[in-house]
Amino acid sequence: MKVSSGNKGDGIRSDCYIEICDNPGAGNQILLKSKVKVLFGKSIEELCLSILDFFEIENVLIELEDSGALPFVIAARLEAAIQQYLQTEKMYLLEKIPENDYEVQPDRFRRTRLYIPGNNPKMMINAGIYGSDAIILDLEDSVHPSKKTEAAILVRNALCRVNFYGAEKMVRINQIPEGLKDLKYIVPFGVQTIVIPKSESADDILFVEQHIQKITGKPNSIHLIPIIESALGVENAFEIAVSSENVVAMAIGLEDYTADIGAKRTEAGNESFFARSRVVNAARAAGIQPLDSVFSNFEDLEALAKTAHDSKALGFEGLGCIHPGQIKTVNECFSPSEKEIEKAKKIVFSFQEAESKGLGVVAVDSKMVDAPVVKRAQKTIEDAIVFGLLNQNWMENYGNELG
Repeated sequence: MKVSSGNKGDGIRSDCYIEICDNPGAGNQILLKSKVKVLFGKSIEELCLSILDFFEIENVLIELEDSGALPFVIAARLEAAIQQYLQTEKMYLLEKIPENDYEVQPDRFRRTRLYIPGNNPKMMINAGIYGSDAIILDLEDSVHPSKKTEAAILVRNALCRVNFYGAEKMVRINQIPEGLKDLKYIVPFGVQTIVIPKSESADDILFVEQHIQKITGKPNSIHLIPIIESALGVENAFEIAVSSENVVAMAIGLEDYTADIGAKRTEAGNESFFARSRVVNAARAAGIQPLDSVFSNFEDLEALAKTAHDSKALGFEGLGCIHPGQIKTVNECFSPSEKEIEKAKKIVFSFQEAESKGLGVVAVDSKMVDAPVVKRAQKTIEDAIVFGLLNQNWMENYGNELG
């Protein structure tokens, strides 16, 4: 019997390929092919043998072709092969690093969400250094159907061992009901937000909630983000948005949505204007964040900036990213500009001064300002403080500037 897992060949980095076969009467043997064998060969072999001991496996031959894989990757690949070899679901669990022990609030800013293919360790390792507000380890569309379990094990190990530098740790599971199988690999291991693709009804969300509760034995405290990707999902957007108190945002996925309605996705976005507006309205009515789709042409930053500005104008609070090079542009577009900050400061200060005089409205730059306008200005200031664009003592300083 021979089983395998992992990846090999030209262009493969930070990964490994493992084959396991019977080795009758010869004990456990490791045949290692690696450019770093002299430096790390012994530790790699010791890791493999300890995993074999954990699974109580004897008399197998492991052929391991290493392409610079870190220990958490080697452990994931070997476990995936062992699960096939033994037909077991037993897990070899790694200790969590303390750097990832942080919480995220439901209303946390989510300007950028960087998608990382769940079976690509090379892209996972440094995902947190690019400044994305959230990182989505993807188990759905970016993973080949034959590699789903391998990816789930790798994502589990990444949640435990990769430093995400404060980014929100998200995982996109597979479409329900298949995605329920993914939950055991992520729920106990530090995932903060579960992204639910192709959501079409409240039941999709409730199934996830119930399954999480079965795993943890307590009410769910993990954030949920449904993605609306079909005509039916758009029609049921508000029902989905209010399906659970753990739904903190709702996103739209335009590639699948445009295919579902029989339209071609364009840069202008006229074909998706109704759906995007519907998602924004449903999310706002439910009191959660509306998040826009990904922008596919990662080389055209000018078009990306235009799309992000249009998205913000429509009411979205963030955009999905498929490449680290998109993050800076999108973060800037969804952050308040210097001009917006100065205007907001002026509105808030002027309105508070008017209130102290018993006035309900005030003119700012020849325009009347009332409570809803002030509310938007306050949100701009709050965002500017969160993004480090404005000092928290701005009111005192700004008042002194005005004399």
